[in-house]
Amino acid sequence: MPLFEGMNVQVLGISVDHIPCLKAWAESLGGITYPLLSDFWPHGAVAMKYGVLRSEGYTERAIFIIDPAGVIRYIDIHDIDDQPSNEVLFEELAKISPQARKVVEQRRSVSGGVQDLPHGGVVMYCTSWCPSCRNARAWLKEHNIPYSEVDIERTPGAAAQVRKWANGNQTTPTFDINGTIVVDFDVARLTELLLKK
Repeated sequence: MPLFEGMNVQVLGISVDHIPCLKAWAESLGGITYPLLSDFWPHGAVAMKYGVLRSEGYTERAIFIIDPAGVIRYIDIHDIDDQPSNEVLFEELAKISPQARKVVEQRRSVSGGVQDLPHGGVVMYCTSWCPSCRNARAWLKEHNIPYSEVDIERTPGAAAQVRKWANGNQTTPTFDINGTIVVDFDVARLTELLLKK
């Protein structure tokens, strides 16, 4: 959030859920630091205008970047369990905002663009919010498998690495097991690599 704020960007979340549901969801994540808006009544009216309301009454997971003039400059509609890297969003913002461009350039000069990513053993590339990542953590713990974790939203270069491994998709969790890549929480493949001897 400080990076978005430094770019003079207002982040908003919007859902077709009612306000008590949004409050409970935010609390389950330990709090949300940006406004959450309810598109509950009339149900999905805003989502419908943006073309992301499904016929079943829920929405696609989507990100829109809207410039100060109110023009939609970027749209990303993706799988409910996936989320684009903040790095992708920073690059898109840099295309339309001099202030964002300055922040992105400063980040590149400080980090050299990419920090060294861990290798060896079991490395899980994940996000804090991903349900599949939570399930994978529980599975690894249940089987007493030591692993290291890389948050792709906080580690420069991690999201780009995951997209290379996952054919352009930002799929979490993605595992690097001594150089063997497993995209998504594929229990059968993880069992084959980690439990069968």
